[in-house]
Amino acid sequence: MFCSIYKSPKKENTYLYVIKKDDFSAVPETLLATFGTPQLVMVVKLAGDRKLAGADIEKVKSDLATVGYYLQLPPPVTNLLDEYKAAKAAIKS
Repeated sequence: MFCSIYKSPKKENTYLYVIKKDDFSAVPETLLATFGTPQLVMVVKLAGDRKLAGADIEKVKSDLATVGYYLQLPPPVTNLLDEYKAAKAAIKS
């Protein structure tokens, strides 16, 4: 299975995977409006031992087959203040 990967010009580290290049018919209009005009990054073959940079290949293949697209969001931002407070609390205990 091949898929095309697009990056968002509006949302940093956000990628949209679709089955056919430039075919966004399965992607909801509201998602495309938020995503912005998709910018092609690459076309990849999803097979065998291939790894993807920020996504689980099996989840990508599953969503492409069932939903028609896969949206890769950036990892959540770590709140360093909360981590600091938790570490301080652990030291006091």
